[in-house]
Amino acid sequence: MHIEPGIVDGAKIVLSYATAGFSGLFTLKLASSDINKRGALSFVVRSAITTALAFCFFEVLPHYPVGVSEVHLILGSTLFLLFGMAPAATGLGLGLLAQGLLFAPYDLPQYGMNVTTLLVPLFALRMVASQAIAPGIRYVDLKYRQALALSVTYQAGIVAWVAFWALYGHGISVDNLASIGAFGLSYMLVIVIEPLADIVVLAIAKSNATISRSSFFEPRLLGRA
Repeated sequence: MHIEPGIVDGAKIVLSYATAGFSGLFTLKLASSDINKRGALSFVVRSAITTALAFCFFEVLPHYPVGVSEVHLILGSTLFLLFGMAPAATGLGLGLLAQGLLFAPYDLPQYGMNVTTLLVPLFALRMVASQAIAPGIRYVDLKYRQALALSVTYQAGIVAWVAFWALYGHGISVDNLASIGAFGLSYMLVIVIEPLADIVVLAIAKSNATISRSSFFEPRLLGRA
């Protein structure tokens, strides 16, 4: 989902600063609430873990350019289920920034667009989770269809934002629409893989006694909320 350099430039890029600012402020609000509930140490540890994982997702896992952006296996829903909303959002934002600073400085001008593309769909995923998962259900007991609903929400949001930035930057043209379509079709593979990854990770968590005793995971993962 890394927007290619030059897709949005000049004065138009100012919009990305505004959307990134909104995303950052909302993440801070979530972080404040998380700290009030579970303490600063728990939040910092979980955010450090999600940052390291997100960095690995971006830099280590397979990724390839398609059309107007790159296809990544981001596993945003996995981070949400394991560590909670605020640490997941924080980790994705910081992991993306670390990748840009250390390995891809040419992506830094697009950071506002990329972080918006990552975080706003995560906020939508949180809303869908509250509707798709009954209050008494532990995350480790999710069915594939529920994990699929989360993945579709997140990945469809990423595709929608990438399409928005491409149309905003280059307008409606045959070539631009073809590039957006190629990117969207390629992301269908991610939508298939991510729910499977979630189910596998949740099964491991369910059978791991260490995780059940740890305070550094989302309480609802094993029903401790």
